[in-house]
Amino acid sequence: MLPRLHNGRLIWSKELKLCLKAVDPTSQLSVTQQAKILGIARSTAHYQPKPISDAERGLRTKIDKLHLDYPFAGSRMLCDLLRRQGLVVGRKRGARLMKKTGIEAIYRKTNTSRRNFAHKVYPYLLRNVTIDRPNQVWAMDSTYLPMKRGFLYLAAVIDWHSRKILSFRLSNTMHTDFYIEAVNEAIQKYGIPEIMNTDKGGQFTSLEFIDLLK
Repeated sequence: MLPRLHNGRLIWSKELKLCLKAVDPTSQLSVTQQAKILGIARSTAHYQPKPISDAERGLRTKIDKLHLDYPFAGSRMLCDLLRRQGLVVGRKRGARLMKKTGIEAIYRKTNTSRRNFAHKVYPYLLRNVTIDRPNQVWAMDSTYLPMKRGFLYLAAVIDWHSRKILSFRLSNTMHTDFYIEAVNEAIQKYGIPEIMNTDKGGQFTSLEFIDLLK
């Protein structure tokens, strides 16, 4: 069991790391004997990983602070921001340091419309339909809003004829409740639509949401 070499760097598997932790220099067995029992090379058992340098630690701290101010920034933008501070960092290195620090750019994700295949899907009713009056067709959708710390989901009900936003809700989860609250508010203010149009996301095909529309 040996570490792999990738782009000039040693890559240690989880199994190998566990084996190295099991090696005890204070044991009555020699390190060579322990390495043989664990099935790893003697040289590997003696290897000590390099600690993070002060320069890299400082750079990762700067990247972390920039991420708080610009949570939407990817590796390219973060490298540009570092360059303005007089630090030249290549994009590949910047991406690697972001990964090590556990940082990922926040952007709208496609999972706001994740489908639940156990739910019934209703037919599309708007093909060749002329929309010429209010409350004929409403639509509802959700999007992903990046915040300074974390994110929020925004759900809105829209009248397709007037393009007016009838109601909206913000939430830090995609539970069905806040979608139902938005629809209820729109109904109380503007009446009942003839058609409600949504995508096939699980929150819109759930039993609770469908029961409300029925």
